[in-house]
Amino acid sequence: MSEIRFHSGEDIPLELHKVRIVQKLDLVPVERRTEAIAEAGYNTFLLYNKDIFLDMLTDSGVNAMSDKQLAAMMVADDSYAGSATFTRLTDKLKEIFGTDYFLPAHQGRAAENILAVTFVKPGTIIPVNYHFTTTKAHITRLGGIVEELVADEGVKIESDCPFKGNFDLERLEDLLAREHERIPFIRIEAGTNLIGGQPLSLENIEKSADIAHKYGVLTVMDASLLQDNLYFIKTREESAKNLSLREITKRISNKMDIIYFSGRKLGFARGGGIAIHDKKLYLKMRELVPMFEGFLTYGGMSVREMEAMTVGLEETMDMDVISQGPLFIKYMTEELIKRNVPVVTPPGGLGCHLDASRFIPHVKQEEYPAGSLAAAVYIAGGIRGMERGTISEQRETDGSEHLAAVELLRLALPRRVFTLSQVMYAVDRITWLYENRNLIGGLRFVEEPSSLRFFFGRLEPVSPWPEELRKAFRKDFGDSL
Repeated sequence: MSEIRFHSGEDIPLELHKVRIVQKLDLVPVERRTEAIAEAGYNTFLLYNKDIFLDMLTDSGVNAMSDKQLAAMMVADDSYAGSATFTRLTDKLKEIFGTDYFLPAHQGRAAENILAVTFVKPGTIIPVNYHFTTTKAHITRLGGIVEELVADEGVKIESDCPFKGNFDLERLEDLLAREHERIPFIRIEAGTNLIGGQPLSLENIEKSADIAHKYGVLTVMDASLLQDNLYFIKTREESAKNLSLREITKRISNKMDIIYFSGRKLGFARGGGIAIHDKKLYLKMRELVPMFEGFLTYGGMSVREMEAMTVGLEETMDMDVISQGPLFIKYMTEELIKRNVPVVTPPGGLGCHLDASRFIPHVKQEEYPAGSLAAAVYIAGGIRGMERGTISEQRETDGSEHLAAVELLRLALPRRVFTLSQVMYAVDRITWLYENRNLIGGLRFVEEPSSLRFFFGRLEPVSPWPEELRKAFRKDFGDSL
């Protein structure tokens, strides 16, 4: 990727694509936004799209496809078995990762289910650099234990560490030395979702894998956010700057026994799967695909999505493509920093992350500050973000609350979706909200599922703060939406 400088000296991300199709957006008045979030139980997952202006909930399945991806969908082979589409996808994975075997699944968490059912039993320990919600749920559902071993910098909100997702190698070695017989695999998340999309270095990935293999433990990578991680390795790791993206990817995959991913993120399509080097491991998991997903050559995916995924994986090897997300996230993060809004630094992948603990320090953690901030940002601007804090955790076995290490509001930036003016609108409304942060109060559950409660739990405010926020907005913005 060539550096493009503006004569003015401003650091502005430049879109390396043009818009050919548009979708109309609606911004409903603040009165409707206040009603809508109440109807949704103050859970942004339960909002209806008709009430949302900028949907920054996730980048999963909502990235804009390229013209080549859309064209590829027209040549899909609909055969139930032996599809040429499956062959093209498998060949592309082999080209990029060097894997000989592939098990398709309808999305990433389906791949997690297959891995958990195959390898996890009561008392099993799975070391991770940092957990992800559905991964942890699959493991604990089967009696397994998740051990987080992220380096200390990982949970520091403000940092200049370029690779906050790194394993603490000393702790990993110590755990494996003591408990390797209970550990079937270590899970490496290339781009730690819950702590700000923070990457791992190539060096740390390779050293973590070497430690695991030393004790006869398998290495499994969640590559859903790999494209962002590749960008950060290429731009932040001195020893990798002269490597191509393909060379970095091969270095990583050569150390992994299993690579699984959500195609809703990696590849910009909808689906997922498990890429495997060893035939024995492939055979160990193979029978679970037709049992839970679909036949071995589609695994619950539409063949049209598989064709789009094949092209998307190839585009992941293009620096001009994978740079767009991190550059826009960096821009939004730095604009908020200029306005003294507390955010996670350095900017990571996936989205811009607000630090709810510093944004609204008067809201105690038991009243879910990240969830409260998500509701408040929606009221202020019709912007839907995702809580990544205590609501995203699950209670301890004794029913007590498991307080998250960080309380973040993730504002995802799906690739090639939002314009710079829309990003600046979000910055403007968040800045106004920060200036009125004392109006924001806490939340409490009224309907609380036992697991994955952030998906469909319902809450209520502990005070009438949403109405007070609405009044302040109307006072300051007049008739403006």
